[in-house]
Amino acid sequence: MKYPQDLKYQKTDEWVKIVDGVAIIGITDYAQDALSDVVYVEFEIDPDDEVSFGDSIGTIESVKAAAEVHFPVSGTVLEVNEDIVDAPETLNKSPYEDGWLVKVQVTDESELDDLMDAEAYEAYCKDR
Repeated sequence: MKYPQDLKYQKTDEWVKIVDGVAIIGITDYAQDALSDVVYVEFEIDPDDEVSFGDSIGTIESVKAAAEVHFPVSGTVLEVNEDIVDAPETLNKSPYEDGWLVKVQVTDESELDDLMDAEAYEAYCKDR
């Protein structure tokens, strides 16, 4: 399993990376491994939508299960990775690079304080 040090993690297995006030969000290596072969991604949001911490990004389905994905921060949706809809297997191959889901202009960076760093998330995953 990979746990990049430059990311923050949510207990619902989303990661977030902040670049110049923009949150890039995706699912973790742990999540994609637990889901197994991802076959379908459906987004419930569009660019310019206002979202809050915990709101649904959408649903990811695999051959084993379906999982809802949640926002780890609040803000305005800037971009949705529509390439994932056409190639959902990208989430399995590259969850931290090409497999990002959405980009959000963050409105409250203090929300990041409630997320886990890589070490804490790795320990959390091992206890599950």
